Amino acid sequence: MKSETRDILEAVRGGSLTVDEALLKLKTAPFEDIGYAKVDLHRRVRQGVPEVIYGAGKTPEQIAGILSAMGQNGQDRVLITRLSPEAAQAVSRTHPLAYHPDARIGLVGDMPAPDGIGPVVIATGGTSDIPVAEEAALTCEALGNQVVRLYDVGVAGIHRTLAHLDRIMSASVIIAIAGMEGALASVIGGLADCPVIAVPTSVGYGASFQGLSALLSMLNSCASGVAVVNIDNGFGAGYLASLINHMEAKT
Repeated sequence: MKSETRDILEAVRGGSLTVDEALLKLKTAPFEDIGYAKVDLHRRVRQGVPEVIYGAGKTPEQIAGILSAMGQNGQDRVLITRLSPEAAQAVSRTHPLAYHPDARIGLVGDMPAPDGIGPVVIATGGTSDIPVAEEAALTCEALGNQVVRLYDVGVAGIHRTLAHLDRIMSASVIIAIAGMEGALASVIGGLADCPVIAVPTSVGYGASFQGLSALLSMLNSCASGVAVVNIDNGFGAGYLASLINHMEAKT
């Protein structure tokens, strides 16, 4: 992969390849096949964010093998989601892994300095939503965003939300995370002048149907500018928030 990239760059310098042609070749560069996984080495070039490892369902040995392939190809920061404590302990024997048990996230490499447009506010309806919120927050931070955490500010005590109006109104992106009836997203959506990403959680009593009630409430929000990701999908919300917070004009 490194030699192929060098050949492309040499061709640009020699004039046999234009910059646009080289960019296209880099965007379609091959993955590395390690048998049980095909590691996408150029996802950062195509999408701006390198490949993230989904840890659930993978053995520690498989995760370690993917990490090794990424490291050998120059990816020095790798995010691993839905990583169990047992798998994290095993992987940490061969790789320098920082593990966050509440979020079930592992990170190899240092957190980058924030370079987004502005702060990403992450608000939860209750304390029980914090594990999903931390998955979103750590994803945002690992992708270079400043994160402001507003936890347990649900609409059952609306004054808790209104006490943070300055932070809500100064955010570049807001992630609103709630279970039960999921009303927090609509309330914040009616206060903010930025995109709001709603995350329904599986927190709630029987009629919440493991997050389905919150999902449907958020999808039916009367507030404009609210988008919804899947139940408990903190990673998806954090990833999307980072993309929005790093938007650049395309010429």
